[in-house]
Amino acid sequence: MSSKLRAMKAEQVHQSIRTSDSYRSDQSAIWDEVSGLAARMEAASPTMAMSEIYEKKRSSLADYVDHFRLVEMQVGAVFLINGKVVGLDSFGKPETFARVFKKLVESYALDAIDWAETEGGGKVLRSKVTRFLKTTSEATVESHPSAGLGRDFRIDARNLNGFALAHEDQLLHLSVFARGNGKGEEPYRSRIQRFSNRRRYRR
Repeated sequence: MSSKLRAMKAEQVHQSIRTSDSYRSDQSAIWDEVSGLAARMEAASPTMAMSEIYEKKRSSLADYVDHFRLVEMQVGAVFLINGKVVGLDSFGKPETFARVFKKLVESYALDAIDWAETEGGGKVLRSKVTRFLKTTSEATVESHPSAGLGRDFRIDARNLNGFALAHEDQLLHLSVFARGNGKGEEPYRSRIQRFSNRRRYRR
């Protein structure tokens, strides 16, 4: 799943927890985005599976992956596209991060390929990463029982959203995404959010 789709799902699940106390995403909106991505990547198929998109772009994705290397004891990374911070992922142990590192790079690389024709290159500034991390640390955090073991934490600020999973005071996974994935877009909308807005305006 691309980083944009992961960000959409995180936003939608957060709204679902707020409105119905359930971990639910807007599958129709997700499939619409997958369909659009497949069309742009010229990877449309009867099943509209993400695997078809990854297969179509396998060579390009491999070029991205080949340029990234893990460092000793690394547990996470901040990802930028066109000079803009789009997200971060971190795990509780270096060996866990190492297992998912390639898939994470591919998920962000897919968006980098998708945006290549419409976005110019941007300068990578350390200050952008520092500002993103600072905003994350100051964001509102809501704690909920997770769908499995541990606690689910939903992270929310004006220009980012994310989630974390912890168990027995140990952070297992943290994902944070820039709203609009750093492209200056409006936050991802879904029927879940629209229903939430209607309820609020009726009061």
